[in-house]
Amino acid sequence: METLIIGRVNRGVLSLAVGETIVWAGLLYIFPALLLRWENDLGWSNPQLTGAITIALLCSALCSPFAGRAIDRGYGPHLMAGCGFVGAVALFSLSYIQSLWQFYLHWALIGASLSGCLYEPCFALITRAFGSQARQSILLVTLIAGFASTLSFPGAHALTDLYGWRVAVRYFAVIVLLVGVPALWLGASCVELQVQEVHKVKALRWRQVRRLLTPVFLCLSGSFALLAVVHGMTIHHLLHLLSDRGLALDAAVVVASLIGPMQVAGRLAMFVVNDRVSNIAITNICFVALTLAIVLLFAVTQHAALAFGFVLLFGAAYGMVSVIRPVVAREVLGGTDFGLKAGFLAFFYLIGSSIAPYVGSIIWRAGGYNLVLFAQFGLTLAGLLIFKAVTRSVKRDAG
Repeated sequence: METLIIGRVNRGVLSLAVGETIVWAGLLYIFPALLLRWENDLGWSNPQLTGAITIALLCSALCSPFAGRAIDRGYGPHLMAGCGFVGAVALFSLSYIQSLWQFYLHWALIGASLSGCLYEPCFALITRAFGSQARQSILLVTLIAGFASTLSFPGAHALTDLYGWRVAVRYFAVIVLLVGVPALWLGASCVELQVQEVHKVKALRWRQVRRLLTPVFLCLSGSFALLAVVHGMTIHHLLHLLSDRGLALDAAVVVASLIGPMQVAGRLAMFVVNDRVSNIAITNICFVALTLAIVLLFAVTQHAALAFGFVLLFGAAYGMVSVIRPVVAREVLGGTDFGLKAGFLAFFYLIGSSIAPYVGSIIWRAGGYNLVLFAQFGLTLAGLLIFKAVTRSVKRDAG
């Protein structure tokens, strides 16, 4: 019986990893991968286009607490597969849009679907099932799903060259529907079976929210939200940033496609150190590495090869952050009602992600991409200081 359960867990986690790879590639990374193509084909400005991903991530943020509560109530498989299905249908329909309001509407639908099928709900489900032992399963998911950008950027680039962006979007939508959605359903169903303690959980109420929003919670959320702003600015402006630093489009696509493998490299490093380095120490390292990555990106104009140093540090650090964030959250905030906590952490994190592309465009208009890089440097340092303050406070209270 034990062997059967272990096999089921492995199959479930592996299936979630496949599903996450597909939905990340098809429903999120497709936006930065096609941003330049949309500018050229549709004639809308960079701020107009990035406003769509801002709307998408805001919708995702607003839905995240409800998604987290659905996981607490045992509806994880329905949530993840259903949201993947809605996202795939909206993405397919996106290929027929003609006006900006239609573009925004479709990305709002895709954004709402993201709240139930990306890393946050997936990791909340895994943490609900495996508790303090969730780190290894989360690592396994992210090791595989880290290749999503490697699928999305070159795949979208090649398909668009051959058939145009509308057909490329349809290809991605069909893959999400036929591969991603079934994988999410199977994986989430298997993992949900491993939940040891099932409590009757009521629907979300404001009283529960007020108890949750403590200063420690808000500071922890704020530090990660600042990282989300930096990550969002970088990812959604990446081809523009690299072109501004002097790289040709083909070279910029190669560098962008390496983010996924570098995320995997960072997660493999976590496997190597295992429990020898604390979760809080790893998080501090991630903040420092992201700061250094911005510095290297700044210097790419002088030495183009530094673009590979940038993508190594940026990808590896962010790859570790996506794993360590739910683990640190559970360590600092406790495991009770973790789905709800994860949902509200995702809310603040996605607010940061949602404003990042548009804020990046506004800063670019004010002072170009040099000013964008200065802003990213400052935000990363601020996030590091807030995170250090909150972890020192928790250690002091525990002592």
